[in-house]
Amino acid sequence: MKEIERKQYLDELLSARGNQLIKVITGIRRCGKSYLLDPIFKQYLIRDGVKEDHIIKLDLDFIENIQYRDPMELYNYVMSKVKDQSVYYILLDEIQLVNNFESVLNSFLKKSNLDVYVACSYSKFLSSDIVTEFRGRSTEIKVYPLSFLEFVELKSISVDEAWNEYILYGGLPPVVLQENEKQKREYLLNLFETTYLKDIIERNDIKRKDVLDAVVNILASSIGSLTNPMNIYKTYISTFHKDISINTITSYIEYLENAFLIKKVERYDVKGRKHISTPFKYYFTDLGLRNARLNLDNRKKIILWKISFIMSY
Repeated sequence: MKEIERKQYLDELLSARGNQLIKVITGIRRCGKSYLLDPIFKQYLIRDGVKEDHIIKLDLDFIENIQYRDPMELYNYVMSKVKDQSVYYILLDEIQLVNNFESVLNSFLKKSNLDVYVACSYSKFLSSDIVTEFRGRSTEIKVYPLSFLEFVELKSISVDEAWNEYILYGGLPPVVLQENEKQKREYLLNLFETTYLKDIIERNDIKRKDVLDAVVNILASSIGSLTNPMNIYKTYISTFHKDISINTITSYIEYLENAFLIKKVERYDVKGRKHISTPFKYYFTDLGLRNARLNLDNRKKIILWKISFIMSY
């Protein structure tokens, strides 16, 4: 199997290289942000003549680097590696794990020979901290799971086979690289429960996991349909007959958006040339994750039935 190149995102990094701004790479967990930084971007820099000791990379979610989540420890570590006035490339993965990271990044910004790239898996990092603290001083690069074009280029199968696999299991690189369907299913189910939902619950101190699960399932069952939090709230009440506030439902949807699991898409009024705030549609960032919530075996049967029905005509 070929390497995953992510050329579009590499080109975005290169266009922002040396612009004296913080390059912020965002996206859902396991979509390839870390891989984009290292090896893709790091290897490009080395091929371009940058000395390896002028590339400072830290994975802040690794246990061996936990001490660098302290802002002073992180700052001192990076500066200890800077030995001259040449440009140094700072690559920091999962920067949101650093306490008071704003002060560290502000300090790096003041160093003219530091070119800083950070990755995170939580959009609150952008919507509050980055926008407030680094307005006009940051460049966002949004990374998504593999597009269908990337998927086809990576897999050595026909376009039809690729399409059938892609719409069922999605484009998360670790899933694509699994050898068989059983491994793909197990990975997706485990990833959703033990990584995405666990992270959302812990980060937002959620007490009602049952409600969060219900909201996820409602969204997964109605992608592409016009809706809003009130409609989802009504669906929850009518289905589960439990008392819950509309504010809780709205907050849980926001948490899912902040974790990049879902994306809200507003309608656009062509005549009025403006977006219509409500109702709108929600889509999952990755089809495989959405299908995992709806029972992958059943989804496969439905997809195969639709394909055979279309081909019969």
